Amino acid sequence: MFSINRMRCLVAAMLIAPCALSSRAAAQDASAPASRAAEIERAQAQKATQLHPFEPGKVEAVLDNVEKTFLTGGIHLHPFFDSAYAGGGSTLGAGSSTWGSSYNILDLPGSFTFSGYKRIEAAFLAPRVLDRRGTLTLLGGWREATQVGFYGIGMESTSVDNRANYGFQQPYGAATFDLWPTRKLFVVRSGAEISEWKQGAGRGEAPSIEEVYSAQTLQGLGSSPTYFHTHAGAGIDSRAAAGYARRGGAYSVTFHDFHDNDSTWGFRRTDYEAIQHVPILRDAWVLSLHGRLELANAAHDQTVPFFMLPALGGGSSLRGFSSWRFRDMNSLLLQAEWRVLANRFLDLGLFYDAGRVSAVRSDLASGPMKSDYGAGVRLHGALATPLRIEFAKSNEGLALVFSSKAAF
Repeated sequence: MFSINRMRCLVAAMLIAPCALSSRAAAQDASAPASRAAEIERAQAQKATQLHPFEPGKVEAVLDNVEKTFLTGGIHLHPFFDSAYAGGGSTLGAGSSTWGSSYNILDLPGSFTFSGYKRIEAAFLAPRVLDRRGTLTLLGGWREATQVGFYGIGMESTSVDNRANYGFQQPYGAATFDLWPTRKLFVVRSGAEISEWKQGAGRGEAPSIEEVYSAQTLQGLGSSPTYFHTHAGAGIDSRAAAGYARRGGAYSVTFHDFHDNDSTWGFRRTDYEAIQHVPILRDAWVLSLHGRLELANAAHDQTVPFFMLPALGGGSSLRGFSSWRFRDMNSLLLQAEWRVLANRFLDLGLFYDAGRVSAVRSDLASGPMKSDYGAGVRLHGALATPLRIEFAKSNEGLALVFSSKAAF
């Protein structure tokens, strides 16, 4: 009997033990998630007491301030490096901007160079008229250039040793309107300007132009035409911004009419331009191509003055040659650049330029071109290129380019 009772107790114990163990394990499993959740909540609460806004390092803070000052126009006073005319040398200037509304701005810039070039302007920009489909610009100002280079007309018969200098003063007022019917891609451009060109003697080391030429040997020497200049054109522009782009393109044609009040120096000009940026390796490299064709013809019984002829040479066209090195009735410019993104502010680039001027349009494609090549760096923002430094080599020597805008 004792053995039977003992056996029953043993069997009952064996049946109850797994149930007890199972209940204990279940209790532990139920408490584990609660413990983990509590631990996570404690860690989050401790981290919340240590949160603070992101603070850039010293180098990044300096670069952000430079971008705000030079690239975004975030302050009222800003530097202004646009010269009165190409070839004036290093430019110093400043401007003051006032916001008339959320988007409209009034800007009062001025600049000068150590060679005596001066420029002062007042500009009003309304970039979002007609329900963000149009950009209106009103501009008025005065500029003076003191030693603009003239080397003769044509390409084969001119020499860098034949430079003569001339100067001019020009008051001007203009209005332009760009219309984007679909707010992007397709653009229609128009504008009107009235200005007076007072061409005069030149300064500098080269002889003044009236010492080398006369009114009989050089068209427009000593003239002071007053032009009513109108232009109209259309194009396709897929770039993010004209001042700096790494992809997209722009293709346009523009018709110009320069009406002389005295019916002596009037002419017309047609400009064709094509720009294409081809990104490679997610924009780390960019191949940029540019072509520009300018075709001028004089109005009936009138003449194009020498200082209004299409020209090549200088920091935005044939960079290895002096500014205004080649002039004639027609000009063709071809450019290619290979740009490498060094960081978000700096590009490194290699470039090649080729171009030609001629009195006859058919000679542009058949005759030999002048060319140059070089390398440089560009300080840029998302929308602009305020500093471009380049070295360019041509058969006339080595040129150093400083510019406050992109080449194209």
